Amino acid sequence: MTRLFGTDGIRGLANVDPVSPEIALALGRAAVEVLAPGHHDRKPRVVVGRDTRLSGTMLEGALVAGLCAAGADVFSVGVLPTPGVAYLTRALNAMAGVMISASHNAFEDNGIKFFSASGHKLEDGQEDAMAEVIANPLRGEPVTGGRIGQCLVEADAVQRYADFLASTYVGTSPLNLRIGLDCAHGAASTVAPELFRRLGAHVSVCHAAPDGQNINQDCGSLHPERLQQMVVEEALDVGFAFDGDADRLVAIDHTGAILDGDYILAISAQDLQARGALARNMVVSTVMANLGLEKTLQAMDVALHKTKVGDKYVMRDMREHGAILGGEQSGHILYLDHHTTGDGLLTAVQLLNAMSAQQVPLKEMAQILKKYPQVLVNVRLRHRCDPLQYDRVRDAVQSAESALKADGRILVRLSGTEPVARVMVEGPTQAVIEPIAACIAQAITDAIGDA
Repeated sequence: MTRLFGTDGIRGLANVDPVSPEIALALGRAAVEVLAPGHHDRKPRVVVGRDTRLSGTMLEGALVAGLCAAGADVFSVGVLPTPGVAYLTRALNAMAGVMISASHNAFEDNGIKFFSASGHKLEDGQEDAMAEVIANPLRGEPVTGGRIGQCLVEADAVQRYADFLASTYVGTSPLNLRIGLDCAHGAASTVAPELFRRLGAHVSVCHAAPDGQNINQDCGSLHPERLQQMVVEEALDVGFAFDGDADRLVAIDHTGAILDGDYILAISAQDLQARGALARNMVVSTVMANLGLEKTLQAMDVALHKTKVGDKYVMRDMREHGAILGGEQSGHILYLDHHTTGDGLLTAVQLLNAMSAQQVPLKEMAQILKKYPQVLVNVRLRHRCDPLQYDRVRDAVQSAESALKADGRILVRLSGTEPVARVMVEGPTQAVIEPIAACIAQAITDAIGDA
C-alpha cells in the first residue's frame, strides 16, 4: 500500500485525493487523536499557516474544522513561511504546527506538512499512525459543548517571526548593503522585504505580488534569472531568491552568479569555524553534495557526513551526530543552533553575518569552494528496480570509477517516487564526465531492456 505521507508531508494536485478537503478534515481529527491523546483536561493548541496558493484557504478551512471538531484550539497565522510556522509552534506552546504548501511546485499543487511541539517534522511512525486513523476512524463519542475547539487569528505572527530572524543578525548595524529579493510570489512576500529593511539594508524586490496562481511561476529559487538581472543592473551587493514557502534559498553574488546550497554550506562552515562555533567540526549534507564541497571541508579539517536525499534525513543525522550545520544542494540549509528546520530567510541572515564578519563581497567568500563539473542523466525504466542489481551496470560503474580515480565521483540510484534511474557523474571537466554518464545510462537501458 502506498504511504499517505511522502518525504515532506502530503503533496499533490489540489482538490484531488490525497490533497482534498475531505482528507484535510480527516487529518485534523487524526492529528489530535495521535499527537494529543487523552487531552480532555486541556484543549491542545495547533498553529496553522499556508502559502499563497489559490487552494490554500479551501484546505485551511477543512483542516481547521477537523482540528476544532476533535477539540483543539487553532491559532491561524495566515500566509507565513513554513519555518515561521515551525517557530511559532514552539513559541505558542502548541502541540503541533501545520503548513499548507507545496513548496516549489506549481500553484495547481498543494500539500500539508506537520511539525511536532518541538518544531521538528514528524517521525514516519507518527505520520503512519495518523494515516491509520484516517483509514480506520474510531467511532467514539463526538466532542461537544465547551470541549469543541475554536479558531483564533494570531495577528502578530509575521512580526513575531521577523523579530526572531532579526535577533540572529550579529553583524555590523545598520546593515549597509544593497540587497535584492525574489519572493517567488510566495510566503516570503509577507516578511522578507521589511525584515531586511529593518536590518538597515537598501532593498529591491521582485516577484512579491501573489495572486494565488503565480507562485513559483518563472521566479524564485528555481528560476532566479530576473533576480540575477536585477542585481547586475542595479549594482546590488547580493541577491536572495526564495521558493514558494521560503524554506530554501539560492544566493546571487554581485556579478549575478548563482550560489547554491553547496556554496552556502562551505561559507557558513568557514564562518562558524572561525568563530569557534562549528559543533563537532562537522557538516551534514546528502549524497548529491558536490565533490568540491567534500574536498573544501577536508582542507578545513571539517568532517562531511552524507545522508540520502531529503532535508528530513539531514535533520535526523544532524541530531544524531550533534552537528549544527547541514543542508542540501537545493538550498535547504539548517542551523540547529537557531532553528529546528530549514529556513531560507534565516539562511540569508547567516550569510549576511558571514559577510559582515569578513568584510568582503559574497563572491570572494565563495572562492573557498571549487565545484567539480557535474552531469545528471535520468533514465526512464520499464518498472521500478535498482539498476545496480545488474552486472553490466555494476561493471560500467566500476570501469568509470577506475578511470576517474580520486578526480571524480559516480552516483547511481533509483528515484524515490518514479520509475527513473538517476545517474550523476562528477569529474575534472564536462568533456570527461558526459561520455561516462552516457555510457552508464546506456548500460542501464540495455539491462532493463533485457529484464
